[in-house]
Amino acid sequence: MNVVPPINFDLYPIEDAAAMAKIVAKSREQLDRDQYCSLPGFLTDAAIKEAAAEIASLKAQANPANSKRNCYLQRQGDPSLPPDHPRNIMHHASYRMIAADLLPAISHLKTLYFWEPFQKMVAGIVGEETLYPNEDPLQPVNVICYAERDQSAWHYDSTNAFTMTLMLQAAEAGGDFEMAPNTRVKPGDEDIPYMREVLTGQSDQVKSVGRAPGELTIFRGCNSLHRVSPVKGPRDRLMAVFVYETMSGIKGDPEVNMTVYGRKA
Repeated sequence: MNVVPPINFDLYPIEDAAAMAKIVAKSREQLDRDQYCSLPGFLTDAAIKEAAAEIASLKAQANPANSKRNCYLQRQGDPSLPPDHPRNIMHHASYRMIAADLLPAISHLKTLYFWEPFQKMVAGIVGEETLYPNEDPLQPVNVICYAERDQSAWHYDSTNAFTMTLMLQAAEAGGDFEMAPNTRVKPGDEDIPYMREVLTGQSDQVKSVGRAPGELTIFRGCNSLHRVSPVKGPRDRLMAVFVYETMSGIKGDPEVNMTVYGRKA
């Protein structure tokens, strides 16, 4: 796409190499230190309102999720392990998912996702030479909608080295993004006592990361447990998720698509 997305260029002069080098370096330093970095006011206020209205019009087509899961997104525990093992600690999750193919091709979200200078900026922040769009029809740009009492369970993301989200609309109350940094180094190399404390509400290391509308957040969701706390009030919490890959030609698992979006591509 050649359309320039409605970025707040006063704050993020993305085509000014010298200015952006400083922003990228600062963001990368925060990501390495805290396991997340935030770029507030990344899109213009008008663009965020337009995107939120567009998503609200698509909500009826979103796939509902309502289940109990462990932090590995599994609905069944492991009876061979103790009851207080993370695989056997279940939490409730409920929300609605809007897949990429429901978004218009000229939507602000897709325009941003496919804009090459934006991809280069993100690659610099996460320490990759090149990032590629995910080629699955459902996954590249998706939106999670949380209504009143909805929430996400504590969980890890996929094996992708980073997760990127853009807040479109905050809830009136609740809906906080909470993260426990560095609960594992990599899959299979986990701090089980630390995880248990997080999952049972006993950890003092959980961070609440503020996310105002228009704020872009990049975090290491593969190595840090995180969740969205229960939403309170009638205003939906709307959050876009951008999925990039370190190799070209990557598509999603059809079974995962069935679970998340209620259909296969």
